[in-house]
Amino acid sequence: MRQAHVTSLPPIRSDDAELVQRARARDDAAIRAIMQANNRRLFRLARGILRNDHEAEDVVQDAYVRAFTHLDQFRGDSSLSTWLSRIAMNEALGRLRRRHSSVEWSDLPKGAPDAQIIQFPLSSTDDPEKSMAQREIQHVVEHAIDELPEAFRLVFITRVIEGMNVEETAEILGLKPETVKTRLHRARTMLRDNVERKIGPVVMEAFPFAGKRCERLTEAVLKRLRATT
Repeated sequence: MRQAHVTSLPPIRSDDAELVQRARARDDAAIRAIMQANNRRLFRLARGILRNDHEAEDVVQDAYVRAFTHLDQFRGDSSLSTWLSRIAMNEALGRLRRRHSSVEWSDLPKGAPDAQIIQFPLSSTDDPEKSMAQREIQHVVEHAIDELPEAFRLVFITRVIEGMNVEETAEILGLKPETVKTRLHRARTMLRDNVERKIGPVVMEAFPFAGKRCERLTEAVLKRLRATT
């Protein structure tokens, strides 16, 4: 009896295997799950290269389309997240090269005056004065990260903001682990110096005590004083 031909699937890590196989079959739920698990990382990596929110979003969309239409190329040598990260970075670098006729990794631009700001979530508070101070400090830090040289900025984003380990960062960026450690140390030094230089005017408004907190304290004191008369 003739046996049916069975196509063996490439070896894939067990934690990615089910989602990848379902995504290959265009399972919407699986594709959605993969995207939700990786959206922030891919956006931040693309944003770290392009320093523009809208372009970064376009790149992430293009990266996902490329990935989901070429899932047969994912062999599981690295995690699915790492594989997607490489695709997003290549898309972003390709867009950057199209923007500039010839761009070398070491010659990527150091800053972009019209760069938009990544809106990271703030802790919820009903105090507008405190919220304003938080936003000011957040903007200072974001601009300082944007001004890091490209090679150092990407290491900082992957290691500190995204929390990847040294090995994964080295794999994504195509660096030696020792280079990742050196660049991270240098990035932290540059960032600290940059923030300290810019934050002077901002910290003058630190620990605000105005708005609702000020009103609450005033009313509480008045209430206690009235109770003693």
